Amino acid sequence: MTAILFTTYSYAQQPVNKDASIEAQKLLSFIYNLDQNILSGQHSYNEEPDHFYNIAENISGKYPAVWGTDLYWNRENNPGERIVREAKKKHKEGAIITLMWHVGRPIDEAPYGWSSSVQNDFSQEQWKALITDGTAINKRWKAQVDTIAKTLNKLQKANIPVLWRPYHEMNGVWFWWGNQPGKNGYQKLWKMLYHRLTTVHKINNLIWVWNANGPRDIPYDEAYAYKDFYPGKEFVDILATDVYHYDYEQKDYESLLKLADGKPIALGEVGQLPKTNILERQPKWSWFMVWSDWIETANTNERVQNVFDFHKTINRNEISLKF
Repeated sequence: MTAILFTTYSYAQQPVNKDASIEAQKLLSFIYNLDQNILSGQHSYNEEPDHFYNIAENISGKYPAVWGTDLYWNRENNPGERIVREAKKKHKEGAIITLMWHVGRPIDEAPYGWSSSVQNDFSQEQWKALITDGTAINKRWKAQVDTIAKTLNKLQKANIPVLWRPYHEMNGVWFWWGNQPGKNGYQKLWKMLYHRLTTVHKINNLIWVWNANGPRDIPYDEAYAYKDFYPGKEFVDILATDVYHYDYEQKDYESLLKLADGKPIALGEVGQLPKTNILERQPKWSWFMVWSDWIETANTNERVQNVFDFHKTINRNEISLKF
């Protein structure tokens, strides 16, 4: 695989944010032009934001093209500063940055407990208050968004584009923002977030990645069909899904492609890496990102090496970020 320069592409495919930065335009154009190649990626927790990224390199001999971490505020201090430092470092090294946001309920105070907040119940009455402008819960939600806007703005000032995938796995039943179908459900929350970051805070370095979970019918752990949670093409640049336990169903891949209607699709999180024959059958994935320690616990070294060496895989040394 030869090095790929972002600057080789025209920007025919514009981000949904008409004020998107030139760096965000270049990144999205690059992804549109992958030509059935796939970017490798690895997530690390924000406490040690390069830990599993480096382990992926130790196993495969190649640094992943995509580095990911989480804005989750689960300790005493806001992790924003160390995330910005590491993102700047990784960007300078040539990696593409992706950020997610495990956020607690807007009725809770930071730091947010996992079971007590991120995965706790959120009633329909509370949801209605959340999406109603001016209520107490709505104001607390705005304060949450305003906090992460400060972090994202620092990356914008550093001219770093971000694959931004907030409120992920919304079609599942495990997060407080999950299992809220329809126009006054998750679709409304996504549009609210989009408006507050782009219109109020003028955050223009984001590529908006709508990231669901692979559908499944496991009792009490369901993930429902994609379409009822999709806010529409005007608010989404890339559609992604999360796949664990080798659940690379062809029907789900085709369903996401249909919903995307020409937009790129990606594997936002994976546990077990897809075998290369799956990647041949599903050639439209733009990137995969292995979740944290699953690079070691759920994959053999041979599997990791095979996927990173796959002739369609683009690793960090094979791209060149020229902004």
